[in-house]
Amino acid sequence: MEQLVELIAKSLVTKPEHVCVGRRKEHNKTIVEIRADADDLGRIIGREGKIAKAIRTVVKAAAVKDGSIVQVDILQKE
Repeated sequence: MEQLVELIAKSLVTKPEHVCVGRRKEHNKTIVEIRADADDLGRIIGREGKIAKAIRTVVKAAAVKDGSIVQVDILQKE
């Protein structure tokens, strides 16, 4: 799952080497975190959040196939 998110995120940004994708478990769901530079966050989120919504839709579709619950968070890299 993280590999899919990483591939999508890195293809959108200007500095793909600064994109980090991680995963953590919380209760009964998996949270996939995308961390990127502040300059590239807008490219991942998109206008009115359309790209972020598309990423979440693709991930949820892949998660349904696995029978799991996945949430995608987009964060600024420190």
